[in-house]
Amino acid sequence: METQGGITVRRALELPGLRGGLPEVVACAEALDRTVRWVHAGEAPNIASLLKGGELLLTTGLGLGSRPAEQRAFVRRLADRGIAALVVELGARFDRLPAALVDTARSAGLPLVQLHREVPFVSVTEEVHTEIVNGHYALLRQAEEVHRRCTEAVLDGGGVERVLRILADFTGNPVFLETAEGRLLYAAAPGAAPAAADPLDVWAGLRGRRAARAAGPPAGAVLVDIAGRGHGTGAVRARLVIPAVSAAALPVHRLAAERAAGTLAVVLMQARQEEELAARGRGDFLTDLAEGRIRPEDAPERARVLGFRPGDGPLLPVVMRLGPDRAADRDPGAELPPAGNWAVLAGAVLEELSAVGVPVLLGVRPVEGRVPLLLGLRAESERTAVADRVAAALRAGVARAGVERPGARPPVVVVGVAGGWAAASASLRHAAETAAAASGLPDLPWYDARRLDIDLLLWRLREHPDLAAFVDRAIGPLRAHDRSSRPALLPTLEVFLAHAGRKAETARELHLNRQTLYNRLGRISELLGTDLDDPQAVLALSLALRARRHTPGG
Repeated sequence: METQGGITVRRALELPGLRGGLPEVVACAEALDRTVRWVHAGEAPNIASLLKGGELLLTTGLGLGSRPAEQRAFVRRLADRGIAALVVELGARFDRLPAALVDTARSAGLPLVQLHREVPFVSVTEEVHTEIVNGHYALLRQAEEVHRRCTEAVLDGGGVERVLRILADFTGNPVFLETAEGRLLYAAAPGAAPAAADPLDVWAGLRGRRAARAAGPPAGAVLVDIAGRGHGTGAVRARLVIPAVSAAALPVHRLAAERAAGTLAVVLMQARQEEELAARGRGDFLTDLAEGRIRPEDAPERARVLGFRPGDGPLLPVVMRLGPDRAADRDPGAELPPAGNWAVLAGAVLEELSAVGVPVLLGVRPVEGRVPLLLGLRAESERTAVADRVAAALRAGVARAGVERPGARPPVVVVGVAGGWAAASASLRHAAETAAAASGLPDLPWYDARRLDIDLLLWRLREHPDLAAFVDRAIGPLRAHDRSSRPALLPTLEVFLAHAGRKAETARELHLNRQTLYNRLGRISELLGTDLDDPQAVLALSLALRARRHTPGG
């Protein structure tokens, strides 16, 4: 009773109320350890439909029916409902229980008890319910004691591991803390477990079987979610898993795990806050370096304090900028509020970057929506290959962390110029500014900061009225045409200029025949009053098309 949180059929028969009725078990004496969830008394023939399972049903037999077929059907319906036991008081309906009733109960595995003396069913109900309530209270006391020990462990400086070890000792089973996606975070084994019972081996076996089944937790395991903040991916921060590998999982184990989950939520939140502060600290260092507030000769030592120990090769600056809302594309300088938990983002990105195989210093700048990085290369020749892997890792980390907002553009990744500590300041600043300038460009896995200097210059001039006036003079008539007429001609001009005026390639990309392309180019020349074969006109149009991405209404 103390561990199951209820009362067994055997214990119910030992209480004074039923014991006074001289109970005789006539079927399934081996199943008397079933747990009684509730007591119900009744005489209705259809009483099974009123039950939920786990009840001890008391009856005088008036609703059992007079024919053997009715009696068998009555017992089968009760067994299907999963009641704990059927108790029939002799005298009012039967002097002895019919063979059909006994045989059906035996074949259905339902404990059947007959009472040889009359008993007040209300007294039996009160006694059994009192025992059940007392059992639940005992469970709560045990669970609260485990919770108290977990809380004391945390207050004494213990972390997640100490809490899991307390749970493991209490349940007699290994205890695991996993992410909502099923990745293992921590594991603990009970202190009395044999040395061979390595929890990581247990976990590997369980995960293998779970992957083979492609769904669901281990059978009989206790699972308790540890709540996070918000909805969606943030709703579950982690999950406690207690598989029944060494001992049965009992109701008291779930109660204890549910109470421990509250303590773990506080510990994980504190750890996440510390992780976020550390990530912000690294972001502050990289920003100070970019803005010249740290001397190049002081930077290596400060970076070593932050855990960054590159070799003698060049340093590669990389900046990721989380995509602004599409409506804010023309205001790249606007501050972006945090889109999610930045500690989760930093952790996810660092985990993805671990496969890149180079030293990494990663920080976060939530206000600007930026993630600056420095990577230690072995040689300049690695730049492109490392940039490919880093960009993929950054985007995968953003997806895993779930920090992108609905309607936002994909994150922008800009790779700067590799060099030593003396060049790192200007390279980081250049990459950060280029990341803002690239927000309106077509999406690419990553941008090379060396190839976006014109866009960066135009972005710096974005608020100057002369830039908007230049765009309007150069392509204003074409924009006006596209607002009211079809087909739109700006896309044709863009592709034509991207192919340096090569008409065959332009027609191929636009899936147009040559005559249609010539007609469109003629119409563009007419609207703009310019010659598309004039190099100066082509240069002006190219600049105008790039500048419009950074001007209002572009």
